[in-house]
This record gives sequence, structure tokens and C-alpha cells, in this order.
Amino acid sequence: METTQQITTTQANTLEQVIINGDLSKLSPAERVNYYRMVCESIGLNPFTKPFDYIQLNGKLTLYAKKDATDQLRSIKSVSIDDVDISEIGDNYVVKVKGHDGSGRSDVEIGVVKKSDMQGNSANAQMKAVTKAKRRLTLSLCGLGWLDETEIETIPNARQITVTSDGEIIQQDEAPAPAAAPEVKAFDEVTFLKNFTPQKDFEPLPLDEAKAEKSAKEGTYGELSTEQLYRRLSAIVKRIQNRDLDESEKPVYLHKLTALQTVLLDRKVNAESQQQ
Repeated sequence: METTQQITTTQANTLEQVIINGDLSKLSPAERVNYYRMVCESIGLNPFTKPFDYIQLNGKLTLYAKKDATDQLRSIKSVSIDDVDISEIGDNYVVKVKGHDGSGRSDVEIGVVKKSDMQGNSANAQMKAVTKAKRRLTLSLCGLGWLDETEIETIPNARQITVTSDGEIIQQDEAPAPAAAPEVKAFDEVTFLKNFTPQKDFEPLPLDEAKAEKSAKEGTYGELSTEQLYRRLSAIVKRIQNRDLDESEKPVYLHKLTALQTVLLDRKVNAESQQQ
């Protein structure tokens, strides 16, 4: 069992490496776990709620704050919102929030969201901008320079990295595959459609509406390949299961999930009819 002196020395060495390198990927898995715990404990957060996640930015692995982090910080520091101002500037909704913490210190922050976000639903886009502004204000009032998860999607070349609870990096999106990497099995559309089954509570949308649903980067669902639809479906289900969505985002992603299942079910029926 480690003594108090040994634990203190380990923590000091871990912190020193992070300060010097600014890159959590240079730490061992055990050191990453230790650093994560130290950060949480230093500001009173519960590490078991996973208030932070990992992102690779400018070639370095670092932490960014999730919803759990800002929610806990608002309670710990007694952060209150005094005023919210929503304006339209060009193609964006700009939200300015003013607030203060329990000590009386005040600050101002803004959140900017494109009007086309949230499927062009102005109410949801404005709520997203308000959420972004409130989280930025919370981090600012708490004296923390972390990125909030609502900002990740707007940063070019930022990549979310999956790290296990043991500190092991198990996924680095877009990382080059090693020369001897095994061949990736091709997507089997026939097998996928044959085995595809919508959720139990699934109620399909009108097919035209489902096909017209837009993917942020790839086009409408009706234009996407079955493999692209499958990957979109997997990504949305993962976000919903991980509870990474704001209240304003949930209806949007649930609608997208229904649209994807509607299009895939239509393709399954068509495939089956062609085989008969």
C-alpha cells in the first residue's frame, strides 16, 4: 500500500509532467487516471460522474468540460444568471449572459450558434446558444480555461478521443493505420438490411419527410448510402445512450433517429420484395 508521502510524490510528478508538456498523451495510463482525479478533487467535482472527456487539439491530448462539470460547478460556486440578451447578427444567434458567483464576482460571456443549427428550428437554436453562453460564463467565473463540449463542434481539426476508466487510449479518430493493420471487413448492405429491426416503440415518419431529413455534412437521408445511414444511426444512438445531449437537442436527435429508421426500413422492404 502506498504511503501518504508516496502518493504526494506521485501526484507532484504527474502534475509536473502535464505542466511541462501540456499533453496528457505523454502520461502513462495510471498517471492519466491520477491527473483526472486530481483535477476533479481540486475543484470539488465527482470524478465518477465523468465531468470531463478527452480531446486532441493542436496535436495534444487535453480535457474539455462536459455538461456534468458545468452543472456541478454552478452549484459548488453558487453561479447565478442575472441577465440574458438574445440578438441576431447575420446568420447567427448571439446570446450575451451576465452573472455572478457566491462571492459576488460578476462576469459576462457570449454564446454564438448558426441559425441553421438544430434543423433551422429558431427556438432550439436560440436555446442552444443560451446553453453555450451559460456554460462559458460558469467556467469563466470559476477561473477555468477549459473548452466546453458545446464548443467542440466549431473547432477545426479537434478530435474527441476515447480513454478508458483505466487511462488507456483506445480510440484516436482519423489516426493513420499501421502498415500491418488487418484488412477492415467491408460493409455488407444485404446482411445489414436483412437483420435490421427498428426499436420497439418505433413509429415511422412519412417517407418523404424522412428522406428529406438532412445530415450536417453528407446530404439528405434519401441521398445517403445504406452504409452512411447505418453510421449516422450508430452515432446518434451512442449520443443518446451516453446522455451527452442538452434538453433542447434531445427532440432533434430523436427525430433524426426516427427518420433514419424510417428510410432504412423502407430499403429493407424494397430489398425483400426484389428477392421474391
